[in-house]
Parts: sequence; structure tokens; C-alpha cells
Amino acid sequence: MWRKIRRSCARVLIRVSRWDHVSTERVAPGESRILIGAPHTSNWDFIMMLGIAWDLDFPVRWLGKDSLFRGVMGPVMRAIGGIPVDRRRPFGLVEDLVEQAKVTGDGFTLVVTPEGTRGAGKYWKSGFYRIAMATGIPVTLGYVDRTTRTFGLGMTFTPTGDVRADMDTIRAFYEDKAGYHPQNRTEPRLREEDKGTSTAN
Repeated sequence: MWRKIRRSCARVLIRVSRWDHVSTERVAPGESRILIGAPHTSNWDFIMMLGIAWDLDFPVRWLGKDSLFRGVMGPVMRAIGGIPVDRRRPFGLVEDLVEQAKVTGDGFTLVVTPEGTRGAGKYWKSGFYRIAMATGIPVTLGYVDRTTRTFGLGMTFTPTGDVRADMDTIRAFYEDKAGYHPQNRTEPRLREEDKGTSTAN
């Protein structure tokens, strides 16, 4: 019943939004994915990513600041897949998520917004890459593009450990994706690329 309700809600949202959901990828039951949500330029990005998951009928987990989980909203946020994060104590978060991914037997799809902020920046955060490398879970590229008023899931690939080559793949995909507020878009790039180091370990 709950699955039917959330799928109906997603389709109503898409219909009234005047945007088109055009996913070319699917997440099969029991599959695990690291799902990138980018460009992350607005709070609408989260709603659209949730709409994608509900419309395609697969469960997702997502990270949110711990203040969102206080009071009466806490159970609601957890029910739709939220994982509270204390930004004052972020250490160990990636390791905890890696362990969750390894022990989950019915699929683990985690939505990550690696830009880390809705404003323009210089680098993406590398947590998604570290989790993918530690678990072998493929990365699916989700997007929001205001120029075409489309959003959805695009290509899926498995990181190789060659950070620059993998990020070139990601950059090529997002090259023509503008986000909800194009001026706030951050070019996909990890600090490790400029340092010449690997996030594989």
C-alpha cells in the first residue's frame, strides 16, 4: 500500500511540476547503487531525486543534517530513508556507510549530493567515491537540468580507482546538465585530482 501511495504522489508531483522524468536507468529489486544527485543547486533537487525513486519504485537512503530529524518530523524523515548526520562530528561517516552497505542484503541505494552545498564551489566531496571503491557498488548518475526541464537517472559505471579517468567520465556526463539554478553549479572535480593522489584506499 505504502509503495503505491508514494508512487502516486511522485507522479502527481511530476505532472504538476511541468518537468519531465526521463530516466534511462533502472534499479532492480535487491540491487545496490550509489546514486549521485547533481548538479545540487536548490532544495528542489532533493524532492526531484525522491520523486525519481518513488516513481521507479525503489527504496533509497539519503543523508540529512541532524536538525531535520528532531521532533515530530524525525520519524517521517527516517521513514522516507533519511540518515541523520551531525555536521559537527562527521568523522567516521563514510566508514559507517560502508559497513551498512556491506551488511544490507536487500539492496542499498544511497543518494549523495557530492557538491555538499547548494552554492557554487571548487570541489565535490569524495565520500561517494570512497564508498563505491570500498564496496564495489556501482555509481548511477542522477541529474536535474533546467535547460531541458528534465530530470532522471543517466549512466551507471563502476569506479576503477583511476580518480582522474573516473571523474572525466562523470564530467562528460554532467557537461550539459545545468541544475535548477545554473549559476550555482559546481564542476565535478575532487581535491584528489589536483593532489595527484587516489581515494581508492
